[in-house]
Amino acid sequence: MLQGLFNYDNPVWRFIGKLGDLILLNILWIVCSIPIVTAGASTTAVYYVTLKLVRDENDSTIKNFFHSFKENFKQSTIIWLLLMAAGALLAFDFWFFLTGQMHSLTGTPKLLMTAVFGGLLLVYLFIATYVFALQSRFYNPVKRTLFNAFFMSVRHLLQTIGIIAIDVIVAALSYFGLYFLPQVAMLLVLFGFPLIAFINSYFFTSIFQKYMPKEEEHKEHDIVPLLDDEDKDVEEAINHLKGK
Repeated sequence: MLQGLFNYDNPVWRFIGKLGDLILLNILWIVCSIPIVTAGASTTAVYYVTLKLVRDENDSTIKNFFHSFKENFKQSTIIWLLLMAAGALLAFDFWFFLTGQMHSLTGTPKLLMTAVFGGLLLVYLFIATYVFALQSRFYNPVKRTLFNAFFMSVRHLLQTIGIIAIDVIVAALSYFGLYFLPQVAMLLVLFGFPLIAFINSYFFTSIFQKYMPKEEEHKEHDIVPLLDDEDKDVEEAINHLKGK
């Protein structure tokens, strides 16, 4: 019994080891995101590691983090800067019309513009939720990665809603816990964003698996088909995924 307890292949020890990896990842993510402009590459690297953790393939957290950070730096940074610019613009426009800053715009036109920018913000949220996990797992040009992030988020809408809901719950527990349950809040802060990425990775692993070829086929082909045979209409536009 004691032999099983102190066996490092024991599920309990593996779970504890993953918690330690998340704490280490949080430190790496914070440090590597300090310049702000590098936050995209840092977030991609976190997902690279957490996706491996979920698949029990992580052999070295630090090594894998910096491998992904370096490999995906350019594209992740471009994606991050695009998201920051688009997010700031959409948030301002939504606030502008919602609060009625343009006094000449009232009634139905105001409601219509608010709905339009609210919808665009939702599309933005869907893309932002998927894009860094997608960048960490597959190689594509920036434009195609953004398109694939939106496509997957809509195609797997229930999972997307689940991911966003869990992210909001974890963030809310961390924020409100500071006032009501500081011990729990500090524990969540200790794990930080990598905890959210780790939870999301269970969803993403299941989703991404649908776009990977069978193991024997993957050994022969670099290109990963995104869609099944019945999806031929859009297959040509998004079949350039390459598994990492």
